[in-house]
Parts: sequence; C-alpha cells; structure tokens
Amino acid sequence: MGIIRSILDTDLYKFTTSYAYSKLFPRAYGEFEFVDRSNGDYPQGFDQLLRKELEEMSALVLTNDEEVFIRKQMPYLPPIYIDFLKGFRFDPSEVDIWMDGNKLHVKASGLLYRVTMWETPVLATISELFFRETGQHPDLEYMEASAIEKALKMKEHGITFSLFGMRRRFSFDVEDRVTELLKIHAGKSLYGTSNVYMAFKHKLNVSGTHPHEWVQFHGSIYGYKMANYMSMEDWINVFDGDLGTVLTDTYTTGVFLRNFSKKHAALFTSLRHDSGDPFIFIDKVIKRYEELRVNPKMKYLVFSDSLDVEKAIRIKDYCGDRIGATFGIGTNLTNDVGNDIKGMNIVMKLFRCKMIAREEWQECVKLSDVEGKHTGSEREITLVKETLGL
Repeated sequence: MGIIRSILDTDLYKFTTSYAYSKLFPRAYGEFEFVDRSNGDYPQGFDQLLRKELEEMSALVLTNDEEVFIRKQMPYLPPIYIDFLKGFRFDPSEVDIWMDGNKLHVKASGLLYRVTMWETPVLATISELFFRETGQHPDLEYMEASAIEKALKMKEHGITFSLFGMRRRFSFDVEDRVTELLKIHAGKSLYGTSNVYMAFKHKLNVSGTHPHEWVQFHGSIYGYKMANYMSMEDWINVFDGDLGTVLTDTYTTGVFLRNFSKKHAALFTSLRHDSGDPFIFIDKVIKRYEELRVNPKMKYLVFSDSLDVEKAIRIKDYCGDRIGATFGIGTNLTNDVGNDIKGMNIVMKLFRCKMIAREEWQECVKLSDVEGKHTGSEREITLVKETLGL
C-alpha cells in the first residue's frame, strides 16, 4: 500500500478549488512547482521513490462509503462534481520529478481542475518519504503524551481549532493517531479537520478555506489590482455563501483590505491569517470592519500561521470580545514526534497559468506578509510590487 491510501486523503480546499475551476474556468491550465523553503538536501534516488508512490496513486478510486460521506458532509459540492470524482484517476504523467544534485524538483502541469489535486498528496508523500529514507523514527510515547496535553490545554482555554496538518505530517499513521487522540481529549474544542479522509474515518467535521492559488490565478488573469476582488466575487458565484472564509495575504493584507468591500465583509463570515504579525493583523481587520460599518463581534478570524497552543492562547486573549477567533493548527500537531525531529518547510505553489491551451503561459506570484514566503520570479514580484504600490 502506498503512502496516499484514498482519493479523500487530501485537504478540503483541493476539492472545493477543483470544483470552482471546473465550473468557471474548465479549459484553464496551471503549473505547480515544489519549493523547499529551507533548501534541504534529499537522499540519492529520492526522485525515483517519489515517482513510484505517485504511480501507485493512479489506482485510487472513490469508494461507495466515501461517496456517501462527501454527499452528506460536503453539500456545497454538487452531484455533477461528485460524479466526476467517481471517475477521477490521478495521472502521474502530469508530474515531472527530477534531482539536481541533492535538490529535489517537482512540477505538475495540466488542466487546473485536475492538476490542483496533486499539491497536498505530493507534499505529504515527500514529507513521509523523507523521514523514512533518512532513518528518522517517532517517539510514540512522547507523541501521544504531547497530543493529549495540547488537547486538554486547548479545551481548558476554550480554544476552537481544526487540524490543518496533512501537508507536512510525519506520516499517515501519525496524523491518524493524533486525530484520534484529539477527538477523545479535546471535546468540543476540536471543530474538525481539513483532511477529508481523516474526517471520514473519525466522523469529524470537514473544515477549510480557499487557497492562495485561487487568488494567484485571478491576479494573473485579471490583473493584480483586481485579484482579491475578483477572486472573492467568483468564490461567491460558485458557492453562494457557503465556505465563507477568505485568505488575506496573497498580495499582502494591506492590499486585501483596500479591496475588501462592505458586500464582501457582509457575505464572508471570517478572514484567515496566514503570515505576518497576528496582533497587528487583528487591529487592522477590526479597524476595516468598523470603517465599513460592520460589527466585528459578528465575525471570526481564522489563524493558521505556524501555530502552537501557547501562541493560540495569546491570540485568543488579544482578540478578547472584540472579534471571534478560531485556529487551524498543523505541523505542531502532526509532526511533534520527539527525537529532535523538525517538520519540513515545504510548499507547492502555482507558478504559471493560462485560460486555454493555445495561450502563452502567464506567471503567478504570491506576496506574503513575510518576505520569506514570496513565490514567483524576481521580475514578476517586482512588477507586482510596483503595480500595487508596495
């Protein structure tokens, strides 16, 4: 059995974004690239091992029980898209993998509604393979005690959180066990998980937001000044008010808040923080809601940037009764396994797109609220900054 054992072993936003592409941009193409932000070295032959894992994924099919689960728990996905998933097969020919010395390169290209599905499984596979091939093993006693301690502490402090840890998990088995322990010990503090398979297996809510790639695509197609506005408009058109959390930092939060209209403030229930100082973010967002004459006490902020329990408690206390706060905690839960093992700092981002096959590729960039999280060519990043006055 391969590392990825089900089509559902991925984050919710892969399905929702895939459906949104299929509905509005069914002929659009995209190209994703793997980025190791720590510029780490990989063992010789790692590319071949990864290739073998992705080839095994081509045999995965949506089971009848899984179909029943997503029809019931994900009503915002229409029957026509679920019928597509029943026939969907991963096509490894969409993915190029190679080594340059000890550096790993992965590129996935194809129709966006299909190729977006590679991102999360590829990252989870790379993470698990890396730890396996470098001979690193979890301290299971420490891992379980740590997960229980964190669950109880979040429950004590009234922290509402979801597990967002698939992409950089130590392994499938670790995520599976941590999910089980959180369900047992966190009580109602655990809202759910972004991993659809884990939600299916452990009978949890599925939770998630839209990804940076959705805004990046709109920036490339509609221009950077209109990217946030058009991406929100299209998300509303596709999901009609469901999935009401929006990312703010694709081209910096300051630019997003300029685009954030009263209509969007009313329709979206929450904003997601994913980079930069969370405390500055809280103050900026509350100020913007007040400018728009929208009561921030009726809204939520979702925090998901490199969180641990202590940081979540500080953020919740800072929000106080001014605005709601929920949390998506990832690597700190699914890769806190002792033995001095550190989670990998890896991502897979949209670097190019085009509306139809015969067009030239257009670059896609991401400008985070932190310089180190920017992705894209230096030339295009400079262009975006000049366009947006950054």
